[in-house]
Amino acid sequence: MRIICDAPGQTCNRLWTYVASVARCVAERRRMMIIFFDWTIEDFPQLLHCPFVYFPLWQKWYLERGNGWNNYKGLTWKVTHNKTWDKIFKFLGCTKGWQTRSDTRYLQQTLPELQRIFRPKDDIMAKAEAMVAELRQEADLVVGVHIRRGDYATWHDGRFFYELEDYRQFMLRVQALYAGRSVSFFISSNEAFEPDDVFEGCRCRRFGREPSGAILDLYTLSVCDLIIGPFSSYSRWASFIGHVPLCFLESKDQQFDASSFSPIVDFFHFENGREIYDW
Repeated sequence: MRIICDAPGQTCNRLWTYVASVARCVAERRRMMIIFFDWTIEDFPQLLHCPFVYFPLWQKWYLERGNGWNNYKGLTWKVTHNKTWDKIFKFLGCTKGWQTRSDTRYLQQTLPELQRIFRPKDDIMAKAEAMVAELRQEADLVVGVHIRRGDYATWHDGRFFYELEDYRQFMLRVQALYAGRSVSFFISSNEAFEPDDVFEGCRCRRFGREPSGAILDLYTLSVCDLIIGPFSSYSRWASFIGHVPLCFLESKDQQFDASSFSPIVDFFHFENGREIYDW
């Protein structure tokens, strides 16, 4: 049994931490354990109740009692950032899932089953699909736009931080690329703004404050026709799990052509063979 003992970053880092091991279990009929699950785990009922994946610390009666969730998050941080626990996990033969991102052996052959296991709750998917269906009423091409700013102002010295006007220009260039088609945009962002006030000349929509907002945005991106966004495990997961062509935004003056877009097939590769640098 493979035991995943790390808990890197936010939700999509965690999903990429799990997926190679889940694919291996599907292909080889094995079992696995995830010690420190992401706090969004209830949004993924097929994963939480998967018969070959065991979550030993998932004790709902405790987590929802008093400071249960906060205590769990604190425990996760302390244990996964502790050299002594690192040595204990290594001695016990545990695996750091983040280091399995290059294990691509079973991802493509098990993709349909992975899509089922990592499908979020029905109400999340229903909202995601309804949003894209509504956008399709006005257009025949729906492009998901992942806007990430915040911490990107300092990440790699702000190399992939873009102003909202920069995103508007990206969107206008995509429209120009598909000038013969009607294009709508789905906006994924944790910032508060009205798309119509910011993205003049672009037909776009976004969700307001919704339960499970980050997962809802993520899986709405996964049912778009194309995705654009800065380097991120977030849009990368949406592209992979939905098999949606993605183009990373690498510079403010970036231009697009049809070859710019390709689905993600594993953490480090696009379907067209292009390799993704490990930022």
